[in-house]
Amino acid sequence: MLEVKAKPVESEYKSFEEITAYRRQHHKVLVFLGPAFIAGVAYIDPGNFATNITAGSKYGYLLLWVVLVSNLMAILIQSLSAKLGIATGLNLPEVSRENLPKPVSFGLWIQGELVVMATDLAEFIGAALGLYLLFGIPLFPAALIAAVGSFAILELQRRGVRQLEAGIAGMVLIVVLAFGLQMVFAQPEPSSIFKGLFTPQFQGVDSVMLAAGILGATVMPHAIYLHSALTQKRVIGKTEIERKQIFRYEFFDVLIAMIIAGAVNASMLIVAASLFFGNGLLVEDLDVAFTQFGEIIGPFSAILFGVALLASGLASSSVGTKTGDIIMQGYIKRRIPLYVRRAITMIPPLAIIALGVNPTAALVLSQVILSFGIPFALVPLIIFTSNRKIMGSLVNHWLTKFLAWAIASVIIVLNLFLLYQTLQVLF
Repeated sequence: MLEVKAKPVESEYKSFEEITAYRRQHHKVLVFLGPAFIAGVAYIDPGNFATNITAGSKYGYLLLWVVLVSNLMAILIQSLSAKLGIATGLNLPEVSRENLPKPVSFGLWIQGELVVMATDLAEFIGAALGLYLLFGIPLFPAALIAAVGSFAILELQRRGVRQLEAGIAGMVLIVVLAFGLQMVFAQPEPSSIFKGLFTPQFQGVDSVMLAAGILGATVMPHAIYLHSALTQKRVIGKTEIERKQIFRYEFFDVLIAMIIAGAVNASMLIVAASLFFGNGLLVEDLDVAFTQFGEIIGPFSAILFGVALLASGLASSSVGTKTGDIIMQGYIKRRIPLYVRRAITMIPPLAIIALGVNPTAALVLSQVILSFGIPFALVPLIIFTSNRKIMGSLVNHWLTKFLAWAIASVIIVLNLFLLYQTLQVLF
């Protein structure tokens, strides 16, 4: 038996034998956990706050089923992304570069960078808004402080994957606890929750557009790119049997992370439906939500909301930056320092804040933009994971393939409908 010291595995590059020896010796599956939690931060970022609070306030529990369906989609999609990294030792952009024509890879890189910009917009504005709500700091100075915080998160990333995972897990825990307490305070009706979860319906075009925003905030394209990179060399399987075993552990990781993210998203919408819609209040701005939490429940509830928003923004900012690095390196074999990338991607949100654009409106718009980026990540992912030459024994089962293409079709059709509606409004 290989001897492994009784301490957490620090390196992200470990052989399957080393990891298995550690797990058997100490009866811990925890050494396999982590990648899905980093990718899962994308599912509870500030964009989710904006879309879920707006949906609950405007339509009550009507769109709660969209959160459920989006989360089920996310479980399948993230498991495919993780599986691609485990089977190939490459991330999605790298596999695309190796299997697609150069012009296609270049185009996918451009759209990937636009996706990361939209992601950064949501995350950066969310963190700045959290500081503004908690401490009354004007948005632009708050944005500069948030910038400093995002660089601190990047320093964790530079020190190693375990430090980054621990830091992000701590901030996710803050968000989970905050909305767990909000659920206790709101005291929603169980029957309304059950009906909202299991009665699919819309209420006009606006509800469809908001549903697309929820989908874009939940099934985020940058998380698809990221997860394959987090698993590609974390635990190395030398044989098909080992890779299958690694994927089983990683699916457990995905399941836990997505259940937590889904519960948080659902609680956001439920709390808004119970407190705002239930009292006849239309709350479409997060600063108004902060005020209403304070008035309806009390100052502690408002503080919880602000702290959760701040923690979410700071945690997800590092994820967006890391994804941008993965996209550039994978598609075009180029890389710039993370700190330089972070500085560049701060310019658009700082400009939007300086121009006085409504931050909540910008958050919702960013989520709709993200929903258009999903097919460009999802379609190649399905194609590659359905190819036996690429995946080996981890190739998609026919049922997995069917469900994945069904999800992609729903997303594409919904996006085409949104484009049609947007053009009608503009022209």
